[in-house]
Amino acid sequence: MTIKPYTCDACSTVIVGDDIDSFVASLTDHVRTVHEWPYPDLAIRNFADATQRVDGPTERLEEIGEVTVEPVTGRLDDWLQFFDREAFAGNFAWASCYCHEPHCLDPNRREETDVDGRTWQYNRSSMEDLITSGRSFGYLAYVDGHGAGWVNASVKAEYALYRSNTPEDAETVGVACFVIAPPYRGHGLAQRLLDRVLADAPGREVRFVEAWPFKDEIRAQAIGDFRGHTQMYLDRGFEVVEERERDLVVRKRV
Repeated sequence: MTIKPYTCDACSTVIVGDDIDSFVASLTDHVRTVHEWPYPDLAIRNFADATQRVDGPTERLEEIGEVTVEPVTGRLDDWLQFFDREAFAGNFAWASCYCHEPHCLDPNRREETDVDGRTWQYNRSSMEDLITSGRSFGYLAYVDGHGAGWVNASVKAEYALYRSNTPEDAETVGVACFVIAPPYRGHGLAQRLLDRVLADAPGREVRFVEAWPFKDEIRAQAIGDFRGHTQMYLDRGFEVVEERERDLVVRKRV
């Protein structure tokens, strides 16, 4: 395996290594001594691995081709290609998630091992199992047949992060997060994905579709729009049913 050099975004230092272990050691030493990253070693290892794995384009396209939205069922290879190489191009820090966090992160147990103790390989494998078994479900957006975006639209009962442990959890589709590859952002793919979630919800024998968009002040802290903008939901008939410290709970009956 040929190791690609990584240029530190913070200081432009070029990190190199003869193999992946020496590369990880060099990156860890750099961020510990120069930047004092407040992350455990495994998070740095995940970041280092991502610099070698994620190689999709980062420049936004001014125009895109035909958009289609398809259920992930039977399309696991496309989903893996999207998350392995393109979804987080230019954002290596998030590349280890594989959209596993909503399924596994208990908001009442936020110990270090809940998030930082998981390798990207573990998240990837776990999501493969969840998708294959139908416990995780969502849609892929394609542009001219190429995977460009994703929405996790599993039943709320499958989300450790969001479930309320009431009977309604099994009757609710939860819009956990959107991921749009950099070239396709700003072209309405999240809206197209959400519209497909809403169109298919009645056939999934649920009563509600629910989402948890961040408040504006939280979005302004560069967390991002991966939960979707509040207005996108309001424009489609969702109602705010709860206001919390960091986010809103919005719901639509289907």
